[in-house]
Amino acid sequence: MAGLQAMAQAGSGVRVAVVGAGVVGLTTATLIQEALPGASVTVIADKFGQETTSDGAAGIFRPGLQFRGDDEKLTRKWLADSYAYYKKLLEVKGTAETGVKKLSGYHFSNDYPNIVWNALLKPLLEEYRPCTEEELRAHGFKYGTFSATLLTECRSYLPYLTRMFTERGGKLLRHHLDSLEELVGHFDIVCNCSGFGAKELCSDITVTPIRGQIFKVKAPWIKNFYYVDYDMYILPGLEAVTLGGTRNFDSYNAKVDKHDSTAIWERCVQAVPSIKDAEVLREWVGWRPYRPFVRVEKENMSFPSGKTLKVVHNYGHGGYGVMTAPGTSMHAVKLMLEMLPRQSKL
Repeated sequence: MAGLQAMAQAGSGVRVAVVGAGVVGLTTATLIQEALPGASVTVIADKFGQETTSDGAAGIFRPGLQFRGDDEKLTRKWLADSYAYYKKLLEVKGTAETGVKKLSGYHFSNDYPNIVWNALLKPLLEEYRPCTEEELRAHGFKYGTFSATLLTECRSYLPYLTRMFTERGGKLLRHHLDSLEELVGHFDIVCNCSGFGAKELCSDITVTPIRGQIFKVKAPWIKNFYYVDYDMYILPGLEAVTLGGTRNFDSYNAKVDKHDSTAIWERCVQAVPSIKDAEVLREWVGWRPYRPFVRVEKENMSFPSGKTLKVVHNYGHGGYGVMTAPGTSMHAVKLMLEMLPRQSKL
């Protein structure tokens, strides 16, 4: 509690707490600083950097059709805003500083012609097309698309966001919250970006883990990304190539499963045989914080004690947190500004 008091009292202006230090929380925090330069912004979390789920994410800009906001128009706006954000970040700051890079590749299938076509992605990319017959023959598939997109490597991007946030006067507090009520009286408004933690903090029974298991391997000859059907992917990042994966709904298993390891490896080698020569760097397991609809909304929370708290929620991104953090965070900041008294924004 003393830590909360000290953080809240430091600085001047409106006091804002951002709960969660994954990619959604840190993106939201930096956008709040841009919208409210005089605000005192504190990121509160019990995990930071490589401890977060975001750290293991491959970060490719490729939405699944199960990613949904409250309606299609809003979903498409989040995606468009996110892609524009990362594209500008790459142009202005470059890959070395931000971890954002251009990446081209393929989505193949032998059984499902519809699965390789992404209606959400096509309007955003400069290049998105069916594979040529030559490309299909060369890779041994019946159906496929080629696209040029972006990938955001969180091993670089999270440190970049943290630097930007702290250089602007933002504060980081390692603290485990049992209830958002702990923040009452210390902060004027809270942005809840707690991911899977929202299941307890908000008593949100719709938040469900989707377990993901991957390899990180050294394979510098892999220059393109590859998807096959629903759950096989090969994604070259800055320092390693991600091989995946699994989508175990409502699984709380946080350990590497040897059967999953075998299946992932065999599928990836079958799709791209040269993967058999890759050096395994590590295996990783994380829980995607899935929710049927991503929650970005404002709430005046009331507690049994009679206390109240202004909260803007921004969680439930599933496996698309890195990709869509800018768009949903822009929306969350807009809602936050609507909740603040006019004088707080000056």
